[in-house]
Amino acid sequence: MSLVEKLRDAPSGGDPVDAEGLTRRLEALTRFLRLVDPYLPDGELVTAHTIVERASGRLTLSLDHTVVALAGSTGSGKSSLFNALARFKLSPVGVRRPTTGTAHAVVWGPLEPANRLLDWIGVLPRQRFVRESALDGDDEASLRGLVLLDLPDFDSVERAHQLEVDRLLGLVDQIVWVVDPQKYGDRILHRAYLSQFATHAGVTIVVLNQADRLSTADTDAVLTDLRRLLDEDGLTGAPVLATSAKQPGMLAELREALEITVAERRAALRRLAADLDAAGEELAEMMGPPAAEDEVDRTTIRQLTDALAASAGVPAVADAAGASYRHRAAAATGWPLVRGLRRLRPDPLRKLHLGEPVKTDAVSTDVVPRTSLPAADAAQKSAVGLSVRAVAARAAAPLPEVWAPALTTAARSKAADLPDALDRAIATTDLGTDRRPLWWRVTGILQWLLLAAALAGLVWLVAGYAMSALGLPDLGEPEVGTVPLPTVLLLGGLFAGLLLWLLLKPLVEAGGRRARRRAEQRLRASVTDVGRGYVVAPVREVLNAYAQAREALGVVRSE
Repeated sequence: MSLVEKLRDAPSGGDPVDAEGLTRRLEALTRFLRLVDPYLPDGELVTAHTIVERASGRLTLSLDHTVVALAGSTGSGKSSLFNALARFKLSPVGVRRPTTGTAHAVVWGPLEPANRLLDWIGVLPRQRFVRESALDGDDEASLRGLVLLDLPDFDSVERAHQLEVDRLLGLVDQIVWVVDPQKYGDRILHRAYLSQFATHAGVTIVVLNQADRLSTADTDAVLTDLRRLLDEDGLTGAPVLATSAKQPGMLAELREALEITVAERRAALRRLAADLDAAGEELAEMMGPPAAEDEVDRTTIRQLTDALAASAGVPAVADAAGASYRHRAAAATGWPLVRGLRRLRPDPLRKLHLGEPVKTDAVSTDVVPRTSLPAADAAQKSAVGLSVRAVAARAAAPLPEVWAPALTTAARSKAADLPDALDRAIATTDLGTDRRPLWWRVTGILQWLLLAAALAGLVWLVAGYAMSALGLPDLGEPEVGTVPLPTVLLLGGLFAGLLLWLLLKPLVEAGGRRARRRAEQRLRASVTDVGRGYVVAPVREVLNAYAQAREALGVVRSE
């Protein structure tokens, strides 16, 4: 297979590169980062942010220039190779460590159009050179638009040199890794660098430099072994060439590869496609199966409601609602002579001061409904905390572990506001206790009629005794059977009223139980709304962001 075929078949996201597809993928990555930035650790997103930043910078600069970097270790001969390709001695060559401390750049064509690109890359003006001149004629025309960099040694004893290499490798369009026969299998080279560029085979060339020191058979053997190591690194398909700075004829293949890259003017886009591939693989570890917004099931919400209801005093309010019903029923249907005493006793529900407005602070004019319920005790607070964590744990169950802290934080994000929200919910809930059943009124009227009958009988008897004592004519007392009618009215009215109350008491008790259940149901509904708004809703926001981010990542990975 010819070199041209190797380059065209190299994995590069398609050839020619789909610029529109890259735009969609880059926009999707930007959208992904916007969605997950509030929830995931910054350290997990550095690579993706770097890619977006690099793309936004590189794509606004000249795409007519192709930036190729020569990277390698000390003694690999990359500076000599750099000079040989430029056909000038531009980069210092030596045997002392370190030799190359700063990047050198040579530009084929006018320097001025490439200056903005070199400024962005960070090559010092004094380290920039122009290759072409009037004396060259068209000899170098095939490389016009090439910006060739000689990078510092990645294994330099100077830490600053290593950092500079890492920075520049993230900015260039194509990388030519220069290895020598002695150190082509260096573990640092393969583990720290080549294997990290596994998705960049389309913008990677590996050259075995100083091949003039080897026989043809040895060169073939080293190239074969080097090919094996690159395959293990994931760089299957990346061209592997034998070169020598001392033998101009051994630079022909590398020069041809560079000419093809420059002619296509697609290296920057291929590099971006490879970066997006790498980012997609890295970010895929943070995304798992689909997670719906209703991932928090009813059982978990019910447990949360139970804990919040106990903390908010729902049982006490429900009991008070039942007692209030019995109190008001007794006051409306009981024996009239003791109703006044009943009314002197406070309504159990009113003791809680439900719905009474209270100023939020001394200077504010705003008022909010409050209750006089006692604050939650330690056990109740602990139960609420456990239930809140259970909501987060349930939502996080199908997701990768990296999302668990975000969900826990979201579930607890409004914990400080929960007590006030619950108190307001209790205070503003309509318990349905203002309704007066019709039978109360009928019974109350009947009780008054019975009392009136008893009073009529009493007055009749008293009047009869008084007239008899004064010697006045007897009014006459009709009898019912053998019992005088006034006595029947007095005793019958009293006993009938008492009997009526005793007969109605079970009905009042049943009504009290219904009132309690009704109040509890309404209070739990209000508490559930608070739980959904203050605990579940923030969790669902994270789940929604996760779902959208997962969709965006699918676009980044071209799925």
